[in-house]
This record gives sequence, structure tokens and C-alpha cells, in this order.
Amino acid sequence: MRPDFTELVEGARRGDEAAWEGIVDGLEGLVWSTLGPFRLSTEDRKDVFAAAFFRLYEHLDSIREPRKLAGWMATTTRNEALSLTRARQRVEPRDSLDDDLPTTVHLDEAMLDAELLDAVRAAFDRLPPSCQELLRALTMEPPLSYDEIADLLSIPRGGIGPTRQRCLARLRSAPELEPFLEGGSR
Repeated sequence: MRPDFTELVEGARRGDEAAWEGIVDGLEGLVWSTLGPFRLSTEDRKDVFAAAFFRLYEHLDSIREPRKLAGWMATTTRNEALSLTRARQRVEPRDSLDDDLPTTVHLDEAMLDAELLDAVRAAFDRLPPSCQELLRALTMEPPLSYDEIADLLSIPRGGIGPTRQRCLARLRSAPELEPFLEGGSR
């Protein structure tokens, strides 16, 4: 059960440390699950976690709708993770890509799993942002109710199921997944 963020935000604005801890406790699972799709080290995940809560603390007075705090925090976490990822790419130049290439190729189950995961990520990245947001919201830990998802994404509750089906159909039809589906070429 999600805490009442309206009361907690008001308390944290007044300097109530227990209210701030309640916000962190109520959102930490969401922040960790939002980091799931990102390929970050444990230390980088901890940095993004801290940065996301720092942003919340910085903007606490400007939060207009505390009941939508989960959505704000998920977006902020994704933005922080993307910023870190972009920063890492800029500061890690390589002399040669040959260092990353294996000398022999072993086709095993782990390799296929990794290929499939990469294909799913690439297909997911092709989805419209609205589909990405809905599918992320539907897979949050702890799970969000349809009412929470409807509030979070500002969509009608009755449209969640049909929209989810359309988004999953688009995901399944992505060219990146064709080799993994029945009848696909490998």
C-alpha cells in the first residue's frame, strides 16, 4: 500500500524528518525498479538513486500534485540514469573496438538469453513513449493498481488493458524480435 504522499510532502516541507523518511521509504522500491532496464554498475545505481532523491528534495516546494509523486520520481530517476549514461560514454574513449571482440564464439544458452534481452531492449526503445511509460508502470515493483496507473499517466482506467494489448502487439512485431519468434530467421 502506498503512503499518503500529500501528507508526507507537507510534513517534509515543514522540516519533519520522519515525513521525508516516509517519502523515501514509499518510493525507494519504485526508484530501484525504474533503474532495472539501465545497464549500470551497482555504484552507478546507488549514485542515481541518491541523485533522484536529491532532485526531489531540491524541488519539494514546487511539487504541485503530491499524489502523482510516483510518476515524477520515476521520470526523474530515468532522467538521472540517462544523464549518467551519457556522461560515462563521453569520458570512456577507446583505442580500438577489437578489445571487446571475443576470439572464439560459443553459442550457448546465456549468449542467446543476452541476445534476446538486447533485442527486447531495442524493440522497447522503438515503442512510442506512451507505450514505454505504460509498460513500465504495469511492471513496477511493488505493483501499481490500475487506478494509480491511470492517475500517474493521466489516462482513463478502462483504456489501460486495451492500450497494453496494442503496445505489446507493437513490441512483438518489432523487427529486432523477428529472429526469436516462430518462423523467424536466425
